Amino acid sequence: MILIIDDDSAIRASLSLMLKRSHHETLTAASPKEAMAIVRERELRLIMMDMNFSYATSGDEGLTLLKQVKLFRPHVPVILMTAWGSIDLAVKGMQAGAFDFITKPWNNVVLMQRIETALEMSAMTAGKEKESAEEEFDRSFIIGESRGLMEAIETARRISKTNAAVLITGESGTGKELIAELIHRNSRRKSAPFVKVNLGGVSQSLFESEMFGHKKGAFTDAVNDRKGRFEMADGGTIFLDEIGELDLSCQVKLLRVLQEQQFEPLGDSRTRQVDIRIVSATNADLAQMVNDKSFREDLFYRINLITIHLPPLRERREDIPLLVRHFAEDAAKRNGIAPAEFPEETMQRFAALPYPGNIRELKNLVERVVLVGESVLDDVTLTSLPEQATGLHDMERQAVEAALRKCEGNISQAAELLGISRPALYRRMEKYGITK
Repeated sequence: MILIIDDDSAIRASLSLMLKRSHHETLTAASPKEAMAIVRERELRLIMMDMNFSYATSGDEGLTLLKQVKLFRPHVPVILMTAWGSIDLAVKGMQAGAFDFITKPWNNVVLMQRIETALEMSAMTAGKEKESAEEEFDRSFIIGESRGLMEAIETARRISKTNAAVLITGESGTGKELIAELIHRNSRRKSAPFVKVNLGGVSQSLFESEMFGHKKGAFTDAVNDRKGRFEMADGGTIFLDEIGELDLSCQVKLLRVLQEQQFEPLGDSRTRQVDIRIVSATNADLAQMVNDKSFREDLFYRINLITIHLPPLRERREDIPLLVRHFAEDAAKRNGIAPAEFPEETMQRFAALPYPGNIRELKNLVERVVLVGESVLDDVTLTSLPEQATGLHDMERQAVEAALRKCEGNISQAAELLGISRPALYRRMEKYGITK
């Protein structure tokens, strides 16, 4: 049963008709009082509610009702219905426990997608998912058994079959792209495209062309029509990596696509409709960026309906031997040489390093050891166990300094040696006051 709460009879009737056409049963309420009478007595799968009633426009009435609903039905998802002018109010509602919000006037196709996602999540929360789901879940390409990793994988398992937007957080090199792929591979969209976009590498001037495409002649160098990443991902999943690197003007353009799943290619006035799932990733503190006004609050709450955090490698050291063996076997196979067998002492040396570049750095290091020999480990100056070091920050700083010395100040080479991106290396240099 889906409860619709709105003081506008036309909206109640319109939503009821749309939902009944999709074979959903509905109840309606015109006021908070009517709504709470239903909430107390009836079992519900979903609640859709406006944020303003009668002549009130502050939204306080709606926020109070939302809090009351969550007290009586904490596991029932709530979708807020709001006008563009009350986006800030919708964000407050999300913070108070709402599942999602939709802007008026809405697109019926997009709204039904949001409703179905909420119903799927509701069913899973209630334990209605099939017992076979876990057995069918493919995590074969994810290496590791540490607690932090397993928690991330379990969250991915629970939400993979839904269309919920996911934000994956963690330091550079922790494997965020693999978790995004894990979600896609186990989703209902697995036979459709999985399109990866590194937003940190897309300039502001090329953003619209890269993401939305362009028509021939849209600008000087547009000699042919070009399909954008969103259109390429239609029916599947788009992975927006390094979303924290996106400037504010591009955030505005991205927000509309995420809300409406509509866009226009450059030079084309025809609106394109797409059906995509959004998975984003960042190594930045987006909540702090929201406070600093460098990241839009409405975009932040749009992309992190579900958050998955990946711990750094230093917090999952028990996975290092498994990763070393996997990377060594892979490097040997790709290079046509005999598989390497590392003694316990070598494994201990691998496990002792700080890895500011996380798994990416470990992979590069293992491959160099396979190709050149264990003498490569002698070039890495920090080989003491973490508890013997003066602290993780000192270890990271020394590793950055050592890489820069070895590469004679070449930023690109040092970043590659550490297994991190150039922007990530610049951030660490600024953090520790390191100059070339």
